[in-house]
Amino acid sequence: MAVAIIGAGMAGLACADFLKAAGLSVSLFDKGRGPGGRMSTRRLQTSLGEVPFDHGAQYFTARDAAFGQMVGLWRDLGIVAPWPPAGTDAWVGTPGMNAIVKQLAAAHTVAWDHLVTGIARKDGDWWLIGEAGSIGPFDAVMLAIPAEQAAVILSLHDFSMTRIALKARSQPCWTGMFVFGRPLAGVPSVLRHEGDIAWAARNNAKPNRPGPEAWVVQANPSWSSARVEDAPDQISGLLLAALSSAAGSVVPDPVAAVSHRWRYALSAGTGDGALWNDELGLGACGDWLLGPRVECAWLSGRMLARCLIGSEDNPIPTVAPATGSLQPVSKGPR
Repeated sequence: MAVAIIGAGMAGLACADFLKAAGLSVSLFDKGRGPGGRMSTRRLQTSLGEVPFDHGAQYFTARDAAFGQMVGLWRDLGIVAPWPPAGTDAWVGTPGMNAIVKQLAAAHTVAWDHLVTGIARKDGDWWLIGEAGSIGPFDAVMLAIPAEQAAVILSLHDFSMTRIALKARSQPCWTGMFVFGRPLAGVPSVLRHEGDIAWAARNNAKPNRPGPEAWVVQANPSWSSARVEDAPDQISGLLLAALSSAAGSVVPDPVAAVSHRWRYALSAGTGDGALWNDELGLGACGDWLLGPRVECAWLSGRMLARCLIGSEDNPIPTVAPATGSLQPVSKGPR
């Protein structure tokens, strides 16, 4: 059985792991240039050298038993480490947040820099439509992309799933990345909910992040929504001022500064877990179906895989095996 997964972030790769373990042929397609998605690590070239930034997800937690076992395996591989300043249960990828996604993607066939704009049904098979033309045939297609993007593709094939995706609106987030020539003395490594800032952190304080003083500043959803179409340079200046205000003193001029807009950053989660149309062989997964956490994306991908496999048993993934009980899943429209 051949399965296409559109989106090679945490949800798509988790789904791929379990499908591959069950003996299915899986191909992933992602519009990004490489592994990461919202767990990306961005590198800036500065006069002080190359500086990495976790500019998407800042950390993750493990509250589900099965995901906790997976995190333990990642820890043994040396690609995650605890980060107490963010919380007693906080973990980060090492040497960057994208280390986890890179590890998962290495076990699969992934077409990077491949934008899929639609899917077509022909003689009972699925074909992917995009800039590279048509690719197929596939027996099933899984969408592991933000709700807004999934809704566009689903709209021609399953109205019930489309309706759910349309209700799961994501909130944007502007993220600023700043490199300083000296440490910001007296400022804690983590700042939360300070004025227009939802989160700010000293990125070089995370495990295995050597280098100069580097800060990630993420604006709150309302601030980001009001300025979603503003120019990145303008946003950088505003977020630098917000950091000064939160720090309680004027911060020095940065050696380097850049901003990134996450248009689809946060979704409250619909509670559906995963969506699956067994008759069509069409499904969707992602944190937007559970909650705005890395763990939720992984769980949703695993739930969707179970829908296709049609078994209550836990298949053992090829990369980083895990065991444990599955959480209940709403299979959505049938």
